[in-house]
Amino acid sequence: MNTLISTEELAERLQNPIALRMFDCRHDLANLALGEQQYGEGHVPGAQFAHMERDLSGPKTGKNGRHPLPEPKVFVTWLGKQGLQPTDQVVCYDGGPGAMASRLWWMLRWVGHPTATVLDGGFGKWQKEGRAVSKEVSQPTAWTYPGRAQTSMVAYLSHVEKKLKRAALLDARAPARYRGEQEPIDPVAGRIPGAKNRFNNDNLTAEGTFKPAEALRAEFEAVLGGRNPTEVINYCGSGVSACHNALAMEIAGLRGSRVYPGSWSEWSADPSRPISRSV
Repeated sequence: MNTLISTEELAERLQNPIALRMFDCRHDLANLALGEQQYGEGHVPGAQFAHMERDLSGPKTGKNGRHPLPEPKVFVTWLGKQGLQPTDQVVCYDGGPGAMASRLWWMLRWVGHPTATVLDGGFGKWQKEGRAVSKEVSQPTAWTYPGRAQTSMVAYLSHVEKKLKRAALLDARAPARYRGEQEPIDPVAGRIPGAKNRFNNDNLTAEGTFKPAEALRAEFEAVLGGRNPTEVINYCGSGVSACHNALAMEIAGLRGSRVYPGSWSEWSADPSRPISRSV
C-alpha cells in the first residue's frame, strides 16, 4: 500500500499488526502544542507521534520557509530512533484532511521508503466510527535506518528559479491566497509567477475523504492543460499542503511531480524575487 488506506482496512490490519507502523501527525499551525496534546488524549492503538515542527521540519533561518525540510541524515536518524524497518508498512494520519499526514508520507518516499500510506479521513473519521483508541505510548527499539534521499522528488529554490518559465507550478493554497487578496500567515501576499491554482481541499469529498482516482485525474489534467506530470512542481505556503496535491496526483496515476519545500514562505522572503497578484 503506497497511497491510501481506509479506516475499515486499517481496523482489519490491527488484528494482526505485524510489520505495521503508524504515525499520528496531527498539528495546528496556530497552536503548535495541540497535536501532541491530542495524541496524548487518545490515538490509534500502536501509533507514535510525529511532530511537524520538531520531527518533520528542519531549522528555520527566516529565509528558508516556515517548514523547511530537515537534512536527509537528520530525518533518517529520527526514523531509526522510531524503530522503523525498511520492510514496514507505514500508515500516516492526522485529524482528517490529510495535509499533515501527506507531509510524512512524502518525506518517507523522499528517503526511499515507498510502503507508506495515508489514512483516508484521518483520526476524525476513525473516531467518528467508534473505533479503538489508546493512550498508551509505544517504546520502539532504535536502530540505524538505511534511507537515502531521492533528489528527483524535490524542487529546491534554485531549481524553481531555473525552471520558472518552463515548469508547471501548482499552488495548493486557498484561491484568495493564490490571487493575493489575503495572506493570513506569511508577510507578503501573492503567488509565484506562472503558477496555477489547485486548492488541496478540492482533492476531498464533502465527507472529508479523497475523491476517486478518475475524478482527481480529470481535475488535475484540466488544470495542467496537457503538461506532463514530471514537469509539475507542487508548492503551498510552507511545503505541507503541497504534499497533499502530490499524494492526490499519485492516486490519480499522475506520477513524477516534485514538491518545493520552501514554497511561498521561502519565495516571498526575498523582495527581489518576482511575485504575481490578481488584484
